[in-house]
Amino acid sequence: MPPFPDLKSIAAGGKRGLSRALALIETHEGTAELADLLDAALAQTRAHTAGLTGPPGVGKSTLTNALLRDWRASNETVGVIAVDPSSRRTGGALLGDRARMATDPEDQGVFVRSMAARDRLGGLSDQTVAASVLMRALFDRVLIESVGIGQSEADISFAVDSVILCVQPGSGDSLQFMKAGVMELPDIVVVTKADMGDVARRAQSEVEGALTLFERDDDWRVPVILASALDGAGVADLHKALADHRAWAERAGALKSRRAAQQKAWVDESIRARFGTEGFAHAASIVATGTGPFARERAIAKELSRRLAIRI
Repeated sequence: MPPFPDLKSIAAGGKRGLSRALALIETHEGTAELADLLDAALAQTRAHTAGLTGPPGVGKSTLTNALLRDWRASNETVGVIAVDPSSRRTGGALLGDRARMATDPEDQGVFVRSMAARDRLGGLSDQTVAASVLMRALFDRVLIESVGIGQSEADISFAVDSVILCVQPGSGDSLQFMKAGVMELPDIVVVTKADMGDVARRAQSEVEGALTLFERDDDWRVPVILASALDGAGVADLHKALADHRAWAERAGALKSRRAAQQKAWVDESIRARFGTEGFAHAASIVATGTGPFARERAIAKELSRRLAIRI
């Protein structure tokens, strides 16, 4: 059996090396080797991670392509995770990255991976967090495009530094998002298909009004951007909004606190998914060891398994 890879060997292996490492997330789930690799990657995070979410057909993939093109033109390396609906037959990603992203297979500076949402309702797959942690240590930018089911988008906030919500003009999305509480999530809102003119501008006004009904726990003011895939309008504004949000989050300490909250959520969600609500309640009394969240989760799971076996 070949030795378990470290970050240096994964980086040296290029796209093929990263593909093999991502496969280990499924085949070595729960092992100390994988937990150590992920914690090491987390400690060497260099990328700012953005998340695109919104209902199907709103134009997330088109916007992803525009961001990718501009980042590569600036010589920034990019990792993309496109979370697709699942095939009912195979359980795998239904669309796949090549159907969605226009990238050069020879370009070692961009890596796109499709992942199946499977039975998750929040727009992400179970392996998305682990994959994004690896990519954060290897690329300048990481972009996660969620499956986008419209009213269950909260998962994206547990995996990214900046949440971008896409809204389509004339769709009634803003009202539906208000009902679902989704308007509390985004750091940036993009109204797509700005070439629709008055309809798009009306949607922008509706979203701006909807945002005033929700009080954030910080002083960031969410920008609402009009963008068009036809002429590229608004993409520069989105780049500026991302840069502004990143600078604000670093200056205000919001980035550090958000990432800390995410790491706690990763551990909690993993334990709850594996052991259920009752098992999660028992886990509260376990003092976790390990410097990173993946080692802590493994330690909690190991001790909880031992306790539950004794109780049975």
